[in-house]
Amino acid sequence: MTAHLTQKENFLRVARGEMPEYVPVSTFLGPDEPLITMADPCILGSFRGPGGGVDPWGVTFVTGEEVSFAALPKPNDFILTDITKWRDVIKAPDYTGFDWEAAAKADYKKYVKDPNQTAYVLSGYADIFQQFIGFMGFTEGLCAIYEEPEEVEELLDYMLEHSLYITKNLLHYYKPEGYYLLDDTASKLNPFISPKVFEEMFVPRYKKCLDLVRDENVPIFYHNCGRCEDLMPAMVDIGVSVWDPAQLENDLVGMKQKYGSKLAINGGFEFSMPSTWPIIDEEEVRQAVRDTFAELAPDGGFIFSGMIKSLDFFDPKVQEVNGWIADEAKKLSKTVYQ
Repeated sequence: MTAHLTQKENFLRVARGEMPEYVPVSTFLGPDEPLITMADPCILGSFRGPGGGVDPWGVTFVTGEEVSFAALPKPNDFILTDITKWRDVIKAPDYTGFDWEAAAKADYKKYVKDPNQTAYVLSGYADIFQQFIGFMGFTEGLCAIYEEPEEVEELLDYMLEHSLYITKNLLHYYKPEGYYLLDDTASKLNPFISPKVFEEMFVPRYKKCLDLVRDENVPIFYHNCGRCEDLMPAMVDIGVSVWDPAQLENDLVGMKQKYGSKLAINGGFEFSMPSTWPIIDEEEVRQAVRDTFAELAPDGGFIFSGMIKSLDFFDPKVQEVNGWIADEAKKLSKTVYQ
């Protein structure tokens, strides 16, 4: 098959619910230009980076080798301990004098090396669940959601004004090719909150931001790890078009049958380390990739992304296995839609 579309054009077809020429393959690691940037605009700072830092609300994020330098709110250092006192503690960031136009130019230059290969996808910082949990921690935060829902909702509305401010300016000055909502609300086994609470408390607030994005015809990417399929119908209803990462804890085949290309599955693959590690059968790994393509690629709506389940990205054996996965996916990519 001769491909006529660039990597980015083909990828954005999937994000818009259209039929691509070939299956996009997103590996994130290696020499290839990434499909998407998944970046924070510089106004938010670099707290989610490998060095950690302080987010716009004053929450300290820390990192470390044990979590592969992913930034997490500093344990037991929560800025809000009593939800009824949030008005005294939580203060919206002040961006007086911030030069959005200059920031947009600088960020584009920073994140996009090849505009023909990488889609400019940016966060609007509408992840109000994670922000809220960052204020209080999971134990107190989840208790507050169930014990003081009115106080929580008033705080969420206050936080939402900040998300709307970021989103409006992002759309105006940055002209992104995709909008990224990163808000993990599920564990490996189940959502942290019931679908009913999710739909009543969070979805209407997400919708206010996503309506702005839909008005600009920008595809919406939703990051939610773990088993979150129970929450996805409400998110599809408000405009989410790409689920990233769609992990194996979910019924991905069932979701594909239900939504087709309306909800693109980005992910769909993980290979567990065998008990014989580091001895591993290359053909078994490649067959697992082929099986994933057979289940999820037909009729579009699929972006392959995945690797062996390990955070030790620099282990030579892990890199070798991930190389097999990427190689097999790229071979299959151009053949599925012939």
